[in-house]
Amino acid sequence: MITCCFENGGKAFLRHVTCNVIIIKEGRVLLGKRGTFQGRKIAEFGKWGLIGGYLGRDENLIQAIRREALEESGYQIKNIKLFRIKDNPDRPHEDKQNVDFCFLANPGKKIKDSDEEMVELCWFDLDRLPPKKQLAFDHADDLGLYKKYLKKKFKIPILGKSYFLKI
Repeated sequence: MITCCFENGGKAFLRHVTCNVIIIKEGRVLLGKRGTFQGRKIAEFGKWGLIGGYLGRDENLIQAIRREALEESGYQIKNIKLFRIKDNPDRPHEDKQNVDFCFLANPGKKIKDSDEEMVELCWFDLDRLPPKKQLAFDHADDLGLYKKYLKKKFKIPILGKSYFLKI
């Protein structure tokens, strides 16, 4: 939670804004094995996850997801589409109440190595993803929903929980 002090002296607990991206290339998805940040293990350390992170101050969502993709994977991304907005305050494996914007994109040019937040990157065939217990947060749900979307194109973006989530 973020504790925020307002101009009138009031205080409130606010939710973080995060963004993640399903980067797709030739039927495969890029996942990163979660590592460290400034030398400390990050949440869900050692699990595979989507590329993404927190929305920074003075950034819009597209700027944030482009920055996160470049930092964590080294790829510039293109063909960015909003896929899903998750606003459930009880997301699994979270110690904060994040509102998450999940995007779809394709990789562009790889212009650098990933940062320390991802200790390994791997392109996974959608039919050969790591087991759910090895995936960070609720990213298995995002990937399962994406696989359903490929079979039957439904209207996106999806807001919150959906009947499509019977994965």
